[in-house]
Amino acid sequence: MKSDEEILTELARAADGLWYMSESDYPLEPVRLEGPGEPSEGRLRELAGAGADARVEERSLEGFFRDAAAVRAGARPTPASFGGVLRALVENLTDVRVYRIGDVNIAVYALGRSARGNWLGISTRVVET
Repeated sequence: MKSDEEILTELARAADGLWYMSESDYPLEPVRLEGPGEPSEGRLRELAGAGADARVEERSLEGFFRDAAAVRAGARPTPASFGGVLRALVENLTDVRVYRIGDVNIAVYALGRSARGNWLGISTRVVET
């Protein structure tokens, strides 16, 4: 069984140099939520630095990576580039979910539960006007 630190290192390596493309591009970065219980809307808003009334939406992991892979013509990274991140998430974490917090400048977290019970994953931002 891998430690949380080993999983975060694997996620960081898989995400190294990858940017999520939207109206503005942001890197993929490892993230950890410690403590018991599932990520609540309030906890996610706090993590994102969003207001108490910010919208929290849950999406599928497949949808998140399908959107990430739909890159503009001639842009980088290629759709296959996200495969390592997806693999690192599904092979090391259970109950992986994607949360979007906000409306225009949206914080995105792909989180799953580690064997130790903490929520680990990746984060990025998406701009949608």
